[in-house]
Amino acid sequence: MDAMNGHDAPVQTIGLFGVGTGERQGAAGRIRHRRGRARRLAEMIRIANRFDIIYGLTPVTMRRLFEALGPTFVKVGQILSMRSEILPEAFCRELSKLRADADPIPYSVVTSTLAAEYGRPLDRIFSSIDPVPLGSASLAQVHRARLVSGEDVAVKVQRPGIQETMAQDIDILRSMVKWASRFVRSTQVIDIRGVVEELWETFQSEVDFQQEAANLAEFKDFCDSYAYIDCPKPYPELCTRHVVVMEYIDGISLSRPAQLVAQGYDLKEIGTKLVDNYATQIMDRGFFHADPHPGNIIIRDGSIVLIDLGMVGRLDEVTKSALKDMIFAVGREDSPALAQGLLRFAGTGEARAEDYPYLLADLDAVVQRFGKLDLADLDIAEYVNAVMRLAARHGIKVPGSVTMVARCLVTLEGLLDEFLPEANIVQIITDHVAYSQSTGSILKEEARKLGIQGDLALHGLLGALAESQTATKMLTRGQLRANVQLVGSEEPLQQLSDMVNRLTMALIVVGLYVGSSIVYFARVKPVVFGIPVVSMLGYVVAFILSVWIVLDILIKHRALKRRRRNGEA
Repeated sequence: MDAMNGHDAPVQTIGLFGVGTGERQGAAGRIRHRRGRARRLAEMIRIANRFDIIYGLTPVTMRRLFEALGPTFVKVGQILSMRSEILPEAFCRELSKLRADADPIPYSVVTSTLAAEYGRPLDRIFSSIDPVPLGSASLAQVHRARLVSGEDVAVKVQRPGIQETMAQDIDILRSMVKWASRFVRSTQVIDIRGVVEELWETFQSEVDFQQEAANLAEFKDFCDSYAYIDCPKPYPELCTRHVVVMEYIDGISLSRPAQLVAQGYDLKEIGTKLVDNYATQIMDRGFFHADPHPGNIIIRDGSIVLIDLGMVGRLDEVTKSALKDMIFAVGREDSPALAQGLLRFAGTGEARAEDYPYLLADLDAVVQRFGKLDLADLDIAEYVNAVMRLAARHGIKVPGSVTMVARCLVTLEGLLDEFLPEANIVQIITDHVAYSQSTGSILKEEARKLGIQGDLALHGLLGALAESQTATKMLTRGQLRANVQLVGSEEPLQQLSDMVNRLTMALIVVGLYVGSSIVYFARVKPVVFGIPVVSMLGYVVAFILSVWIVLDILIKHRALKRRRRNGEA
């Protein structure tokens, strides 16, 4: 107990988790910040050189590189693993194996950190703390402990300095992407910028442990409605921005299926209940545990306990409704419904008129590829990646909440394939959605949709009335102008313009021939070689214009055939 009492440990709240806001102000703080950034950049370059990235990266080398670069790049790799429009599929599969494991924090650092956070001796809070950690990740470390009141708890302590390190890395990544965008004008740079911004949002939510405590309390309330699902109970009075104290869960990890079978558990039943509850979290509640890897799922006394609520996802009503519509659209092989679901997914009302046919054509290919498969044969990771690539190709920006759902489902599918092979995720989710479509739930869902659409329609109507009032005022003052563009009609109009020009030139040619013939028979002087000069000039000009018309028709016809051939190719 002497090691954890903390009587002699000084209480230092500034500098323990990075440079404070006040210290960053002033020239000295800015110089230190620049020097730290330069040192980190030099370290990143040394690590990159160690992996010989100049000579090319293999999927395994990239994964090892991200692991060596630290927790920020582990998160980048986890995000990139679901962005197959940026990286090839082989790289995405390898990056999905990234785990944020790290070397343990020394026990003395853990106790001094706790003493600094609480500002009082630890023996007034804990009767004991196990010096051997339960787990050590890049962001935090977990120890088993016992409160003075007798409860067994798990204490999650954030690594000192991790906030400053990750914020610095993200700042460097932002600068690198900004610099690259000056030289590479492509959607790839824009997508990578989106990855960095998604990383920043994830970082902000994960480093605030008070938010994790709030997530635990909210998810615990959700679990109270189910006998087979649970999560640790938090102790809010002991939770800070850098420490989470929660109930200790003693059970069998899902990563040990043989031990579960030996204890009499049915793996298929576990998998079915787990996925069905995830369908409830995503489709019905819109609040879900977003990191379902085996280490975060523990079986205790017949219940599935989900731990580590640092990463959660939230969906609004529109997104949940779009998810359900897309599931049934694939099953019905209904491309227009899938298109509308995807557009609602992305928060877009409708596609551009000229792009919509191409979107439908691409969705037809997706439906034909996946819609005819049995649910047991459907690879959800491949399906999700295909839809993501299609969305990126058509400029549909999919929000972070949707990509989080996709990552969650792919992680779940990999978990089932490895540990619970008899359970099928797509079949379970489809059955859940179909079962939930009872008469009462349908009426409730339709009422909700009607309410959402009514709200959108009302706001649209009010906006239209406001715009019409402005337009009316401009009309009465003679200030209204109309700019009309016939979308998709540029080529037909150009062809019509060419036809009119050729017809005009043909009439001129005919007029020259007729006029020259009249002058010829009238023998208007002067005459050269028996032909009036005016008539000769008329014939020459008419001949030149005739040749020009024929050549113009041939050249433009060949150009049109070339464009059509390139379009088909």
